Amino acid sequence: MKFAMSYSCGKDSTLALHKMLEQGHEPVCLVVMVKEAEERSYFHGADPAMLERYSEALNLPVITCPADGASYQSAFEKGLLKAKNMGAEGVCFGDIDLEQNRKWEEERCKALQLVPFFPLWQRGREEIVYEIVRLGYQCLIKSIDRRVLPMELLGRVLDETSILDMKAAGIDICGENGEYHTLTVDGPIFQKRLDVQIGDQIELGDYGVVEIK
Repeated sequence: MKFAMSYSCGKDSTLALHKMLEQGHEPVCLVVMVKEAEERSYFHGADPAMLERYSEALNLPVITCPADGASYQSAFEKGLLKAKNMGAEGVCFGDIDLEQNRKWEEERCKALQLVPFFPLWQRGREEIVYEIVRLGYQCLIKSIDRRVLPMELLGRVLDETSILDMKAAGIDICGENGEYHTLTVDGPIFQKRLDVQIGDQIELGDYGVVEIK
C-alpha cells in the first residue's frame, strides 16, 4: 500500500518507516509537523535545511505542516490531505504504547479516509531501542530532560554505552516520557548520511539541547 510517513526525524519514526519498507509498502512522502514561530520540527528541532537533507537522504518529498498549539490538528490534516493527493492510501506512525496519541492519530486518518499503520505498537520499549542500534542506525541525542539525565549525553550517538548511562540514571531508555529526543542521521534506509556539525549545548529550564546543523 502507498503510505505517508508521519516523520519526526527521530529513532522511532525511522524504525517504523524501516518496518513498513520491510513489509513491502511504498512510501510517497514524509509529513513533518513544524513549530510555526521557530521554523523547526516539533520535539526534535530539525530546521528547514536539515529537512531538505532528510528528503534527499530518504529520497522522499517532505510535506511540512507549520502550526502552533491551536492549529496543530488542522495543519496536520492539511498535510495528510496533500499526501493523499500524492497517492497515499495510509499513514504510518511510530507510536509504541501511548493510547491517547494513537486515538488522536486514528481520528485524523478516519477524517480523511486513510488507513493508519502502527508497526511498533505494543512492542517492548527496550527491544525497540536495541533493535535500532543492532540495525546500524545512527541516532544523535538532540535534547534531554535535565532533571533525569546529564548534559554530557547531548550530541552523543545512541549506542550500548549511552544506553547504559541512561539505565544508570533510572529512566525509560526509549524516552517515551520525553526524557530525551534524537535525530537519526544514517542507517539502512538512508541513501546517504546526513553530514552534521555538533554545536553548543544550551540549557532551557528543565531541558538541555545541543545545536545540530
